[in-house]
Amino acid sequence: MTPFIKKKEIKQDWYIINAENAAVGRLAAFISKVLRGKNKPTYNPHIDNGDFVVVTNIEKIKFTGKKFTNKKYYRHTGHPGGIKISSPLTMVEKNKTQDILKLAVKRMLPGGPLAKKQLTKLKIYSGEKHPHQNQNPKPIDFKNLNKRNIVKN
Repeated sequence: MTPFIKKKEIKQDWYIINAENAAVGRLAAFISKVLRGKNKPTYNPHIDNGDFVVVTNIEKIKFTGKKFTNKKYYRHTGHPGGIKISSPLTMVEKNKTQDILKLAVKRMLPGGPLAKKQLTKLKIYSGEKHPHQNQNPKPIDFKNLNKRNIVKN
């Protein structure tokens, strides 16, 4: 049985991941596990036990297959006939590469207020620089966890 932990006993770490040539879906699945705290032995689904994740080099992220051009993101404005369609290609053209990964992670988290709070612990940056040096983030070598984590295009 998993022991319940109190709020003051929760220790949240900081991790940094280099997203260069990483597959979007695999990276998003890994990040969602860390944000929820499923990588810890003290995981409880109703407690925010997850860690902070800093992702760098987001502009070099890759899709497998033809998803970069064929994948569609749908949203609705709330008005009749207000469906909006975009693709990763159009999002990159609009300089919204951060939104591609954030949307993938958001859809892998369960819905509700706790997931919104956990999503705020995801920090995404273009390039190598980020303002979280003082937290001493631990690097995660995502590329060497599995050979399929890297897209060789």
